[in-house]
Amino acid sequence: MKKISKFLLLFILTITLSATLNVNAATSKTVNNQAELKEALNDSNISTIILGSNIETTEKINIMRDVTIDGNNKTIKYVGTFGSSSSNDNTVWGGIYVLQVYKSNVTLKNIKLTGGNAGLLINGGNATFVGKIDVSGNGFGGIELGKGSGVTTPPKLTISDNAEIINTTEKADAPTLWVPADTTDAVIKIGNTEFELNSGEELTLDEINKLEESIENPETSDSLILNILFLSIFAILSSYAFNKILNKE
Repeated sequence: MKKISKFLLLFILTITLSATLNVNAATSKTVNNQAELKEALNDSNISTIILGSNIETTEKINIMRDVTIDGNNKTIKYVGTFGSSSSNDNTVWGGIYVLQVYKSNVTLKNIKLTGGNAGLLINGGNATFVGKIDVSGNGFGGIELGKGSGVTTPPKLTISDNAEIINTTEKADAPTLWVPADTTDAVIKIGNTEFELNSGEELTLDEINKLEESIENPETSDSLILNILFLSIFAILSSYAFNKILNKE
């Protein structure tokens, strides 16, 4: 009986240790430079990547799996060149996005993406914003929702309740968000409401904020019903009073 009890105890300890190792397998990692960031993105056991310092990158950073990147109020800055002329001017198009979310679900939290042609490309994936997301300082704008070659999944940007998009360098030819001409089903999701964007559509920061306000302060159907009911009652009473006057005459 004692031998059986020891066996059971050993079995339980083995199962518990195995479960603990599996829980710890998906973990977080702090990165401090381009190489460490790319290494962490290639490690599927890391579920959350935390920036320990500002990072400079000489290439576009591709995110091709589900992951959370906690910017920890730090910056990823592109410092490479653009186009065939190898220009240092980010208004020379070279297809350089600081981050690309490719066919994956990625959460970005409290981070600044700057220095590229654009800060973020959501390419057939879903990016969720949490906290402050700063896309200032990019040559062609902040965020592109598109589908590259061979991509069929609609790109989606999910803006959580506490998210704030920042863009201090927005211009007429460098919007905060845009959809390229070859994409027809891009979506912005705010709360439980989805807004489908048209091909070639551009949104300023003010227009994005107005979408958020329309969710926070909706014209409810209840108030509409009350208005219709009030007008109906008013019409009935007016008709009744008018008939009374006619009958007296």
